[in-house]
Amino acid sequence: MSHDIPRLTVTVPTEQLAEDVGPLPDGAELLVWAMDGDAPREHIDIVVPPYMSMSDVLDRLTDVDVRLVQSQSIGYEGVEDLLPAGLPFANAASVHETSTAELAVALTLASQRELPAFVRAQDEGRWAPVFATSLADRRVLLVGFGGVGKAIADRLLPFEVELSAVARTARVEDGMTVRAIDELPELLGRAEIVILSLPGGDETRHIVDDAFLAALPDGALVVNVGRGPLIDTDALVDHIRRGRIRTALDVTDPEPLPADHPLWTLPGVLISPHVGGASTAMQPRIARLVRTQIERMLAGEPPLNVVIGG
Repeated sequence: MSHDIPRLTVTVPTEQLAEDVGPLPDGAELLVWAMDGDAPREHIDIVVPPYMSMSDVLDRLTDVDVRLVQSQSIGYEGVEDLLPAGLPFANAASVHETSTAELAVALTLASQRELPAFVRAQDEGRWAPVFATSLADRRVLLVGFGGVGKAIADRLLPFEVELSAVARTARVEDGMTVRAIDELPELLGRAEIVILSLPGGDETRHIVDDAFLAALPDGALVVNVGRGPLIDTDALVDHIRRGRIRTALDVTDPEPLPADHPLWTLPGVLISPHVGGASTAMQPRIARLVRTQIERMLAGEPPLNVVIGG
């Protein structure tokens, strides 16, 4: 097949991603389009929007004939309201699991070993040792056992924790007995650390409410790398103020967290600014996914990860 007559046209938002995708199969044409101006073609088979600003530019596709919009994010709440009607949309499952799981473990370790206190002491030139609570030997409950949850489990097991998991459906997966989400009440009383990796949406909104938090033992740590609205923020603040609960959050509700929000200054709180997937681990994995989509569509096979349309 001549390169002069491409059978598949693909756009990516950066030169770096174009380079990472690498040499294309015969029949594919790759263009760099940051979606900050008019589309380079009237017909584009695969459009990869920019990572951090996708919701701001999807309207650029209104008058473009597109076969697939390939997101660089896992989450897609609200996308259907912004996406021009009829366009198939694929999320980035397989891209961020590694990076997000890495941060989940980092937040958990930092909270358990009191690293924020050491950073504050370092800023003041103080030598301030503490005797901390280890991650080892803790009872850890994973709420969510999709790609991110499984990646977290893989990384936690070498830390000698007692690990359990709940998800929408009970099952045995990757050697882990996963309990159904409706069994949560009987599991919370033993959970010293809870790590949330569920997607957002109406089904999961405020799954962590006052009753959930009240069921946890004193001093339990709640880590959220899923979506901010999984947690009733007011209930969380109340339990933290009473010294009942600690938390480490990569996502918050509201988000970004306002400068005057009490979570910034309450003791036992560690916050990162929604950076679970924002590491170099993303780069080879999004390139691999884009290349896989190209190869599948050239072969007449359906693309992976289609979550809207299609």
